[in-house]
Amino acid sequence: MVKFSKQFEGQLVPEWKEAFVDYWQLKKDIKKIHLLSTATNNIPTAHQQYSLPKTLFSSIRRFSLFGHERKDHGVIQVHKKLASSASKGDLYETELLEQIADTDAANEFFACLDMQLNKVNQFYRTKEKEFLERGESLKEQMEILIELKSALKRQRNKGSTAQDPKEDASISCTISCEEESIKDKTEQEPAQDNTADEFESNDVQFSDSLKSDEMGKSMRMKREDGKLRTLSGRVFNCQGKNLRINIPLTTPSRTLSAISYLVWGDLVNQSSRKCGPEGRKLNINKTKLHHAEKMIKGAFIELYKGLGYLKTYRNLNMLAFVKILKKFDKVTGKQVLPIYLKVVESSYFNSSDKVMKLEDEVEELFTKHFAEEDKRKTMKYLKPHQRKESHTVTFFIGLFTGCFIALFAGYVIMAHISGMYRGQSDTIYMETVYPVLSMFSLLFLHFFLYGCNIVMWRKARINYSFIFELAPTKELKYRDVFLICTTSMTAVVGIMFVHLSLVAKGYSYSRVQAIPGLLCLLFLLLLVCPFNIIYKSSRYRFLRVIRNTILSPLYKVVMLDFFMADQLCSQVPMLRNLEYVACYYITGSFKTQDYGFCMRTKHYRDLAYAVSFLPYYWRAMQCARRWFDEGQTTHLVNLGKYVSAMLAAGAKVAYEKERSVGWLCLVVVMSSAATVYQLYWDYVRDWGLLQFHSKNPWLRNELMLRRKIIYYFSMGLNLVLRLAWLQTVLHSNFEGVDYRVTTLFLAALEVIRRGQWNFYRLENEHLNNAGKFRAVKTVPLPFHEVDDED
Repeated sequence: MVKFSKQFEGQLVPEWKEAFVDYWQLKKDIKKIHLLSTATNNIPTAHQQYSLPKTLFSSIRRFSLFGHERKDHGVIQVHKKLASSASKGDLYETELLEQIADTDAANEFFACLDMQLNKVNQFYRTKEKEFLERGESLKEQMEILIELKSALKRQRNKGSTAQDPKEDASISCTISCEEESIKDKTEQEPAQDNTADEFESNDVQFSDSLKSDEMGKSMRMKREDGKLRTLSGRVFNCQGKNLRINIPLTTPSRTLSAISYLVWGDLVNQSSRKCGPEGRKLNINKTKLHHAEKMIKGAFIELYKGLGYLKTYRNLNMLAFVKILKKFDKVTGKQVLPIYLKVVESSYFNSSDKVMKLEDEVEELFTKHFAEEDKRKTMKYLKPHQRKESHTVTFFIGLFTGCFIALFAGYVIMAHISGMYRGQSDTIYMETVYPVLSMFSLLFLHFFLYGCNIVMWRKARINYSFIFELAPTKELKYRDVFLICTTSMTAVVGIMFVHLSLVAKGYSYSRVQAIPGLLCLLFLLLLVCPFNIIYKSSRYRFLRVIRNTILSPLYKVVMLDFFMADQLCSQVPMLRNLEYVACYYITGSFKTQDYGFCMRTKHYRDLAYAVSFLPYYWRAMQCARRWFDEGQTTHLVNLGKYVSAMLAAGAKVAYEKERSVGWLCLVVVMSSAATVYQLYWDYVRDWGLLQFHSKNPWLRNELMLRRKIIYYFSMGLNLVLRLAWLQTVLHSNFEGVDYRVTTLFLAALEVIRRGQWNFYRLENEHLNNAGKFRAVKTVPLPFHEVDDED
């Protein structure tokens, strides 16, 4: 049977962990009482000589002066008193009426218990208020959306015929002649920020994908900046309010539309001043209305998720109070549970039913407006079922792992006998086939480490699905990742083994050289396969993230986008191999075994420079876009890190082409500066370490791993692996081994460093969320009210 403490820890909301009952501290207090009571029982009978008078005195106290027996109030009495501020609600304080073992320890336990009850009530009240306000905002947004959709339908029916607004004032929507103004996005969700003020929180900054409600809070957006950060329509009047539709600039079309809107803003303003006092008729944009509907739908889903978390919070805390009071009664032999449990049951967090009512309203509204009155369809959106993990997947992981090991061992033995990887190796094989093997090895090593990251994140209770905004029904589990890695590498090594066997048997390269190319083509076709097989949703999400990364300035940057771009920064050798393999097979050089054709082509050499710093360029553009969206100079400083990495990568490529002393000195200077920059950002910004005033020396206050030595070791390993560029200067090769093998080994070390970096990066992100008690994302709402002054 699983202990309740394990069950409690496994079911609580990770981001709200600090707001839950501190069950472990209460257990420590009970253990302390137990130890003191055991020690008291072992004291000699000198203490017992006073027991008879005390017993008589306690019996006399039961009767009043008139001989009537006094009412027994029990072991404890819980007093309720009003807090200093109404937002904190009632506070509870327990008075001990009977001596329990060690009175000081018992008082300490009840003081802690009262503090936990007050904390739970306060947090529940705050979150409930936040969700209720969000629910009211969504209801208002829904009413506006319904009215605009009805107006759009009316426009369709009447075509170009203008309608007199006096005929139906209830749906009158006109464009205002007032100047547009930009309101901060956080104004629609004021309660989100109030939560952090009432509880202790970390000062480390949120990432972009996890704080859409925090955008623009650090500095007030100016009007021209605001026009670019949202695709804002003209101000219109609806339901007696001046409103505007704000659609976030998440796609290139919206970004370009906003830029064009800014360019032609003066012309629009001039034309708007010519309209009459009652305004012009609103020409509703169907596309923007569709985007607004999607935003409201997403906001309802997130609100429902938050309400579910709050119900879990109430139920788990109630169960924790019951369990801890039972333990107390068992240790002390007193009957405290019935008395204190009545107080807990009547407290605010357990007696309030506003959350359940709002949950029912959300279900009803969602069913009516987004699910076509289909309750089952509603539940698919609001309560998606988790995919069950199958033992079949585990079986195939083991099967393909064994196949991979056997095939790889055979390949290594055959390559050793053939002398392929020695210093004087087969040049054609190493120049044409080995890059394919190297490319797939680095790719699936990285993917395997991602699976290891998922295992560690789950073990450390890091909510990576929320951080990456992954759908619970479609995300890859760690078993899926391992299955993909083992299956793919079994296929790659198997085909390479067959190819090397044919070469060893004397087949000419012209007859077998197409095999590696066909392998690459097979994986490419599987990646873009439109059929719903082999993890289609994950494959297409990967392609969308790659697209967003390549077009970084035009797409809004979320956590998954810049996380992927960081992975690509560690895969420059793989990208260069991919570039060469593509050139070799697309140009048809494999037919003549002219492996030097691409190296002699000027366009290829220029592209080699580009590929070396393209990942850093993409990441720099993401930093620029985040600064553009948020206005925080931290992103510009981060951009400087990737610019320095681009310069260092360019210097390395130039040195490889022209090995002169001047280029060598430039490589040393640029790489040293970039390494120092990157190490600082790794430790301080990405991992949140090196906090000098932390209770954990040189680390941070909150650590997800128990052993501090792991953090120190990881910091040292990160330093060593960041210095792998020294191999460019030292030209160190393993004796008798081809230099390409050494290059692959160093590239694999960088991939391993990135795998380690991934864990601490998300750990720091998770602690930031926990510090803000943020377990659901706040979807920005499309309709914003504009004040008369604006």
